[in-house]
Amino acid sequence: MTEQADPRHTVVVGCLVRNAKDEILVIRHRKRGWEIPQGRVEEGENLLDAARREVAEEAGVEVEIGPLAAVWSMVSPTSALIFAFLGRYLSGELNPTDDSEAAAWVSEAEALKMVTSPVMRERLTGLLNHDGGVSYRSYAIKPYQLHLERNLLSWP
Repeated sequence: MTEQADPRHTVVVGCLVRNAKDEILVIRHRKRGWEIPQGRVEEGENLLDAARREVAEEAGVEVEIGPLAAVWSMVSPTSALIFAFLGRYLSGELNPTDDSEAAAWVSEAEALKMVTSPVMRERLTGLLNHDGGVSYRSYAIKPYQLHLERNLLSWP
């Protein structure tokens, strides 16, 4: 019998940030295009601190992290767990850094036009349609394929 390697997952956080005008914060990633701020959780970092840090690094603003809204599980070609939160803008001027090419406050409709990657668009749509629960989706990429979707706070 061969030994199996310990499972390895990348842990990622994302945040749908709104300002007082109810605009959405989007950043432009070099490879994926426009998306919500998101990135990997660093060793020893908790999810909430990671979400605040990623928004600050990618857009230059401070946010309050609100409720967990979604969990996504990418199962192929690599494994990643993505925890997505809702957030509220607190302070700062948009100032993209090395982690992003641009940042903008846009309407929901404009954000949906700008975010063109199937995976990132699915994430944005799910967060915009947040109903107070925590949605769960399992998917693969190349090509994008949704395997499972359910609300984690309800039982059939």
